[in-house]
Amino acid sequence: MAVKTHAWITFWFVLTAPVVLWDAGYCFMRPRSMLGGDLHWIWKPYEIYQNIDYVYGIKALEENNGFTNAQSFLNIVETFMSLTYVYLAYVSGWSPAPLIGFVTASMTLSKTVLYWAQEYYCGFCAIGHNTVSDLIIYWIIPNGLWIVVPSLIVVRLGKDLIASLHVAERVATKTASGKQK
Repeated sequence: MAVKTHAWITFWFVLTAPVVLWDAGYCFMRPRSMLGGDLHWIWKPYEIYQNIDYVYGIKALEENNGFTNAQSFLNIVETFMSLTYVYLAYVSGWSPAPLIGFVTASMTLSKTVLYWAQEYYCGFCAIGHNTVSDLIIYWIIPNGLWIVVPSLIVVRLGKDLIASLHVAERVATKTASGKQK
């Protein structure tokens, strides 16, 4: 059975890979990647973001807050898995490839929801200092994409997986009833 692929899912996985790796690089290279660091030129836009989200800022670094790098490590795992899905779906034609994509998107979604829940349960400790407009522009919209798109991927690939399971069930039932005759 051929792998059912969706161009928009592949586009998301391929487009986000360098973004995620760039972000992880910023996190793992702190303080050198931060404003004033010798490598800051690579991550210039983080000059703004490190003041929007303190998880990315000096406060978390000084407090030795491990969440930033822990989530970055998982981002790298997810990126590896998403590119594995692309390879397995398009190059190898491996029929279970959508399961890899489904798991990857589920991981991204759950980790991002955790990120948002952390903010809620700590009283918006890392983002509560922002104006509403800064919060919307620099935190809610960009981070919201990591909830919306992976949710859509989970739904789409989930439907594909369910359809494949139904086909397999029908074949197994037909095969079993053919053997009983």
